[in-house]
Amino acid sequence: MIEFLYPPKPRPGDRIAVLSPSAGLPGIFPLPYELGLRRLREDFALEPVEYPTTRKMGATPEERAADIHAAFADPDIKAVIASIGGDDQITVLPHLDGDLLRANPKPFIGYSDNTNLLLFLRNLGIVCYHGASVMVELGRPGAMHPATADSLRAALFTSGAYELDRSGEYGDVNLPWEDPRTFESEPPMERSCGWTWHNDDRVVEGPGWGGNLEILAWMMAADREVLPAEAYAGNVLFLETSEEMPRAQEVYRMLRNMGERGLLRQFPALLMARAKSWSFENPFDAGRKERYREEQRAAVLRALREYAPDTTAVFDVDFGHTDPQLVVPVGGRIRVDGPARRITVTY
Repeated sequence: MIEFLYPPKPRPGDRIAVLSPSAGLPGIFPLPYELGLRRLREDFALEPVEYPTTRKMGATPEERAADIHAAFADPDIKAVIASIGGDDQITVLPHLDGDLLRANPKPFIGYSDNTNLLLFLRNLGIVCYHGASVMVELGRPGAMHPATADSLRAALFTSGAYELDRSGEYGDVNLPWEDPRTFESEPPMERSCGWTWHNDDRVVEGPGWGGNLEILAWMMAADREVLPAEAYAGNVLFLETSEEMPRAQEVYRMLRNMGERGLLRQFPALLMARAKSWSFENPFDAGRKERYREEQRAAVLRALREYAPDTTAVFDVDFGHTDPQLVVPVGGRIRVDGPARRITVTY
């Protein structure tokens, strides 16, 4: 059984590493990136520190691993945050020095393709944080969403219980980052109907495990950082899907594979993020967006019925690729209270 350590938290005025363990998109889209850096300085009173591959597209896995090592080994760096995700961070994992990272535990914050590094650190016993990239959440046009900012501030600077709250609004429609006009006002938002509960007659509490579902499927295919199923007994599973918007049938198949591996039945509770239902490639209208989300919920419930019928599930929780985004601890405690319909995490 893994014994989890919460690394020391940064304080205002501290230095924080900004890395691109996946794609060096800050070099292509400087507007949201520079905005995110400014908010780290002005709103969070942290001093961001860049590394050789932070703005470099096409950096080798070895180069990106070297930046991770340098950031964790530097005693003046008090936390690490990803600039954004990508699609090939799995190639970085073989080059990571687990002993170095274990000897220098620090809070790491990221999501999407950063599921790779999050689970690598979790397997070392280091609690880390799913959520909030520099370019997307910190670089949000107009202003950070208040719920995102509050959750990120709590995860960065505080320890203890933090209750996740239902948002009355959400957004998942993007505007082009290369256009300065995008950043003149906040992105469009829609009314949120809150969370949907399934098997809400129990209270479950355990360490958090999960991340982006597509990345988890790749990691399982490559046999990277996914332990034997029994290692997750009693844990709380959390999952989200990306802007690539996998079809409901594909979501079911990925979960079916987890079920066949014996994973799904290990988790007495599942938090399923609100599915991102718009992209530049799939600019759905309101009706098609809702159908997409409904189809995904149905696919998840089908997999649970077949492999984990007693699991408590909560749908449309605000983490992942929609706005606002709440931070979820990876390896940290998550309490899912069905009768009270409350979710509390420990930062």
